[in-house]
Amino acid sequence: MSDIDPGAAIGRAMIEQLETSGPAEDPRTDIDTESLLSRYPNLAAVTVTEVQIDGPHGMPVLARRYTTGAASTVGLVWVHGGAFIAGDLDMPESNWVALELASRGIPVLALDYQKALNGVRFPVPSDEVLAGWLAGVAGDPGILGVPTEGVHLGGASAGANLVAGVALRLLETGAPQPASLILVYPLVHSELPDPGTEAAAALQTLAPSDQITPGMVDVFNLNFVGDEQALGDSIAFPANSDQLGGLPPTLIVNAEADNLRASGEAFGAQLAAEGVSVTLEFVVGTIHGFLDRPGLPAAVDTLDRLAEWMESTRL
Repeated sequence: MSDIDPGAAIGRAMIEQLETSGPAEDPRTDIDTESLLSRYPNLAAVTVTEVQIDGPHGMPVLARRYTTGAASTVGLVWVHGGAFIAGDLDMPESNWVALELASRGIPVLALDYQKALNGVRFPVPSDEVLAGWLAGVAGDPGILGVPTEGVHLGGASAGANLVAGVALRLLETGAPQPASLILVYPLVHSELPDPGTEAAAALQTLAPSDQITPGMVDVFNLNFVGDEQALGDSIAFPANSDQLGGLPPTLIVNAEADNLRASGEAFGAQLAAEGVSVTLEFVVGTIHGFLDRPGLPAAVDTLDRLAEWMESTRL
């Protein structure tokens, strides 16, 4: 990791601030559930239920179930991002995404997890997402009220990393596999690959404030696992795995102008080489984290795409 990249210093400062002062309040005043229902009345059909799942590390795994109550053969366990250090069930990438998909008839179990702060490190977040998945599908039809074979597993950014790692853990144990994996602007490498020509050109359009630089990613990744040796772990960073061949059909959706696009594209190529049915896409005109912007046309279109994918993909 090079300190020449100013993102490294920014990443370290973010971690220090969160460990000492906690998360800053989101300055947006229209992203709470009440505001979302006012802006998008169709979401009022969704019932939201707080769920606590027994956690493997002495704390419950916080979760929310989103459903209209209508029978469905398709459901989703969804995990938000936040560089392993931020994010919660109230952020739009969790709450709005789940409301929108549930309003389309797809029940969602949104999971939270302990962040890599103040001594918490991998595998704690992975263990908690695994516990959430197992609870979501246990007792067929489980928490979601959906047959196990119809439940998909997805996440965004760091959440996509966690669900990909959990899918590999399920392969190891023979536990129920998701109907598919959905990875939105994922980070699955311990070190970002070099971007392709098109991705590199798109990155040139980014303002400095929108950059998630390789140095920043290095800091977040090392903070997540705690020591450099663990950067080679194949569950912490699924691109390290040489056992990808048994994974379910996978949809990877990248932002167009995003350093993490290189991770999603390289992982898609790895999956394809191992015989996994993989669909790799990017969304024109977007930057990292675009699902955290309620109502953004590209975000709405992407949620339509995710719903279409789940309805058409079966184990």
